[in-house]
Amino acid sequence: MPDGSFLLIVVLLLVLAAEFVNGWTDSPNAIATVVSTRVLSPALAVTMAAILNIAGALATGTAVATTIGKGIVRPEIISLPVVAGAMLTILVWSTVAWFYGIPTSESHELIAGLTGAGLATAGPSVLLWEGWQKVLIGLGFSTLVGFTLSVVVMTALYWLLRRTSLSFIRNIFSKLQILSAAFMAFSHGSNDGQKFMGVFTLALVLGGAMSQFVVPVWVMLLCGIVMGLGTAFGGWRIIRTVGFKITKLEPVNGFAAETSSGLSILLASFFGIPLSTTHCITTSIMGVGAVRRLSAVRW
Repeated sequence: MPDGSFLLIVVLLLVLAAEFVNGWTDSPNAIATVVSTRVLSPALAVTMAAILNIAGALATGTAVATTIGKGIVRPEIISLPVVAGAMLTILVWSTVAWFYGIPTSESHELIAGLTGAGLATAGPSVLLWEGWQKVLIGLGFSTLVGFTLSVVVMTALYWLLRRTSLSFIRNIFSKLQILSAAFMAFSHGSNDGQKFMGVFTLALVLGGAMSQFVVPVWVMLLCGIVMGLGTAFGGWRIIRTVGFKITKLEPVNGFAAETSSGLSILLASFFGIPLSTTHCITTSIMGVGAVRRLSAVRW
């Protein structure tokens, strides 16, 4: 086997390994609230997240994948070792964070890893401002928009339900939260699922297996399945942190947080903006807690 082909295979395996780790550290955020409110069991919630993450990755185009694959660093300047270096940083840091139950952003790790490895190879000229504009917009989406939208939604629900009994609210939103959790998982796949598809395709181009950057369906399916498997095998540590340690959640709070976060993520995906789904759901949870009272959030 030629040395170039062997290196390409190694890099592709590293991308899939990073996608798997993304599945066990990032994807669980999508169903953390539905587990913490005990609307779904962990096993059912993880299964739903795995399936809908794949569906979201397959059904929403490749705008985010294109931003990651050829909008952050210049593909014509970097090489396969740059991609390998970026994937290794994700594997090391994300595994450590997962062990301690820290909900990290694989999105930021991926972008920072590609940037750092690219800078080491070619200096500042490797960076593409157009893609970085979307990254900076994504920071706003995943923090300010997630928090603000959840405050608006939760406040509106409190006003609409102010004369409704608590037992009725719990009963209705225990059902509605299944839908909002499904929507959140689908939205997560639409953004996070695409990122590693972009890197996988970039590696294929750099390795000479493809002549131009177009994400094939088989790459979308492969990366989606690997991310789903990661969620199924290792999601509980992050679910415990996000779902139980930020604020106490009832089904109506979980519904508001998931709906707000899912809308923010899906909107960003439509415009090809890579954002942190971790930051989006955690700030949304903070938002619904803060509506109750600021001290209700374990800042």
